[in-house]
Amino acid sequence: SDMKFKNMLIGTFVSYLTISCIQDEALNVEAAIDGCNGSNIQLININDLSREIDVFVFEGADITAQELNFTLPDGATICPEKPQSNDNPPFYDFSTEKNRKFTVTSEDGNNKATYTINLYTIELPLKYSFENLKEINPYHILYLTDISGLMQWASGNQGYSLCGMASNAMQYPTVQSDGGFSGKCVKLVTQSTGSFGMNTIPKMPIAAGNLFIGSFDIASAILAPRQATKFGFPFTRKPIKMSGYYKYKPGTTLTDQNGNVIPDKTDTGDIYAVLYEAPNSDFSLDGDLFTANNEKAKNIVLLARIDKMKTTDQWTRFDLDFKLQNNKTIDEEKLKAGKYKLAIVFSSSIQGAYFEGATGSELCIDEVEITCE
Repeated sequence: SDMKFKNMLIGTFVSYLTISCIQDEALNVEAAIDGCNGSNIQLININDLSREIDVFVFEGADITAQELNFTLPDGATICPEKPQSNDNPPFYDFSTEKNRKFTVTSEDGNNKATYTINLYTIELPLKYSFENLKEINPYHILYLTDISGLMQWASGNQGYSLCGMASNAMQYPTVQSDGGFSGKCVKLVTQSTGSFGMNTIPKMPIAAGNLFIGSFDIASAILAPRQATKFGFPFTRKPIKMSGYYKYKPGTTLTDQNGNVIPDKTDTGDIYAVLYEAPNSDFSLDGDLFTANNEKAKNIVLLARIDKMKTTDQWTRFDLDFKLQNNKTIDEEKLKAGKYKLAIVFSSSIQGAYFEGATGSELCIDEVEITCE
């Protein structure tokens, strides 16, 4: 019975220790916003220093009930400084005030941090002159608009950086260049990926110069390269025509994905735009777009694509009509609600997504315009 008593004492002591440890565990003192997401959001910039968060939604999004899911430190809470009658967290009303203050309170209640949430509605521009460069080492990124920083063109430059073949920004497949039809232009050049590209699975011996509206997912660049290119941005108008200017010079030797020469065939570039149904903001077409039996391609409603690109060192105009696809028509309500996306794509090698192309193929593009109804 002495033993029993000892065990009981030890058990009581352990229980006491456990309880006192729980009581002594300090409550979290952090007050911050670590992240934010929500439907219809196209882009978010969080500035921790100024405690400002810029949230970009497409033109036509319902800003009386904008979803904001905040990522906060453990135990922290958040609430708007001046609640609106329509607020129903995580949905907040920005219709009367585009800049609203939100206060985060730490779990222990002692620390507070106030952030300003700036809501911007953005619409895809209709003219592209390729004058606005945000040069990020080691490669070029071009802005879509004059409002620097808001929206940018995507390219495969980020993926090309993995092969280590470029020693400066001008040796990447996609660069801004002098000598445009007017001012600067964009120059797309099919480049070799060297030994890196021949040792990947699948093999990627070349990288076509490309530029597109959308985003590039570096995490998929090697294992699923065509899925890494995500095309499109919400669009609320009916496009009729895409026009602009190009110059094209094919490389001397066309090779396939295994690096074997394809005889009696010359490389050609590609210019196209698609309007497609996007049932949700995460849905996007990718580099498999023109693969036979591609399920996602059934969402295409309109396509404008160059038929035969000429080899020319003179600026040559293109006028491409948008043509209905898949027996579809445009639903006006869905168009207003941002349920369609527009993608514009340029490539120096038409089969570049399948790593077929000629090193040195060069496509220059300038002064592109989308005409709408």
